[in-house]
Amino acid sequence: MKEVFTVKGMSCGHCKNAVESALADVDGVKEAVVDLEAEEVEVEFDDSQTDLKQLKEVVTEEGYKVS
Repeated sequence: MKEVFTVKGMSCGHCKNAVESALADVDGVKEAVVDLEAEEVEVEFDDSQTDLKQLKEVVTEEGYKVS
């Protein structure tokens, strides 16, 4: 399953890496790609192992606002 959601507060390569790494550590996540300019993250994941709510919580824990 693929989902795209908005993440506010990312402004640099460090932000991009932090969000991608945090999402990659979640069981079931196959790929996470941040688009800084669009303020979005696209996540490909196995929905039998995780869900969109958990993915958004992980990003929030990194200090970014998810909408």
